[in-house]
Amino acid sequence: MKERTKTSKITDFTSGSIPKQLIIFAMPLFLSNMLQVVYNMVDMIVVGNVLGPVGLSAVSVGGDVTNFMTFISMGFSSAGQVIISQYIGAGQREKIGRFVSTMFSFLMTCALLISVVCILLRSQILNWMNVPAESFEQALGYSTVCMTGLVFIYGYNIVSAVLRGMGDSKHPFIFISMAAILNLVLDIIFVAFAGMGAAGAALATVISQGASFLACVVFLLKHREEFELTFSAREFVSWNMDMLSSLVKLGTPMAIKSASVNFSKLFVNSWINSYGVEVSAFAGIANKVNSTANLVSNALNTAGSSMVGQNIAAKKHDRVTKILLNLFAITYSVAAVISALLWLFPTQIFSIFTQEEAVLAISYDYLPIAVLLFFGSASRAGMNALINGSGNYKCNFATAILDGIVMRIGLSVLFGLVLDMKYLGFWLGDALAGFTPFVIGLVFYISGAWKRGQIAERKEVT
Repeated sequence: MKERTKTSKITDFTSGSIPKQLIIFAMPLFLSNMLQVVYNMVDMIVVGNVLGPVGLSAVSVGGDVTNFMTFISMGFSSAGQVIISQYIGAGQREKIGRFVSTMFSFLMTCALLISVVCILLRSQILNWMNVPAESFEQALGYSTVCMTGLVFIYGYNIVSAVLRGMGDSKHPFIFISMAAILNLVLDIIFVAFAGMGAAGAALATVISQGASFLACVVFLLKHREEFELTFSAREFVSWNMDMLSSLVKLGTPMAIKSASVNFSKLFVNSWINSYGVEVSAFAGIANKVNSTANLVSNALNTAGSSMVGQNIAAKKHDRVTKILLNLFAITYSVAAVISALLWLFPTQIFSIFTQEEAVLAISYDYLPIAVLLFFGSASRAGMNALINGSGNYKCNFATAILDGIVMRIGLSVLFGLVLDMKYLGFWLGDALAGFTPFVIGLVFYISGAWKRGQIAERKEVT
């Protein structure tokens, strides 16, 4: 990895060893994702052991609602990361500061608006989710706290995306580590000792995210010269319309993809919740298994997107192909190992979350679906890196509609209702839909359209 200057913290991925760069860049991302899953699991474990199936159901539903509210943050932050990486690959680093100020202000405005709307509609949202009556109040408390602290979740995603776009994955990991430790301590205090129920678990998460966000902002401001960031306070109010247009053009399909996937999961889980509190409780555990399946995939997808974005902007297309091959080799190997562990030790793994026999009984039927989730996740990583890194909004939009709505909801209804497989059918449809981005990405790669997707045109050096 070569650097522009001795003091610059921006990393250039257009030359050097691809496997080494992938591993070095993806490892902190993987650890960050793992810690996020861990401190979400802490919520489940503490609440499950203190409040039982009712608490598990509440955290499961509240977590689904919170994930849905972050679709704009996830989509536009990912788009911002790609645009920043393309500015670097095209030799236009002087634009990064102006772009960051525009993106930050725009997304924080979105966070405030979404937070207000969701708080006003919170009871109706839970009714749409078919929350079991036994867990409704706990789910309401959890969701309300998360809705109130949405700005911190958005803020952390934005600042982390900026750092990742410039090739720094180490510091987001440091800050999320701080959040994980704080979340663990606060979970025990609020839920186990203060008796705050599911709302206490949500409060622990929001406070942890807020602390991580503020630490990340302070770090970025302190080192902004090394990241070659030049902006003024006025630029956070006076947005650059051309840059905002580029962000919206690429971020909208990414946000739609995130929203549609999360919406379809809400749809699937609303039906699953209707099968009773035990099934609803296991749905929370299943979601954590799904999150585990995505750990390596998401880390490599994020790392790959930045690497692909830089190399497409630099017109190094052969290097893009090598990046994709390395991504698939790593993700499929990991999927095979994790699947084997889950298949060999299901009781030991699922009993971490609950000792309820009725809930654990569901886990054994879920095993084949979990394996499909692992390999579907592995299949998505490389192709999502290509689609996102290329900046091709049309391909992103196609993925959003087909993956998030048509296939996920369609297959879930087919297996769950038409073939009467009940809650297992909904889970199966969701797992099979996860292979959709791979198919779309394969067609996209073969077509060669990804070579013409760059947002930033390369600045020729004379």
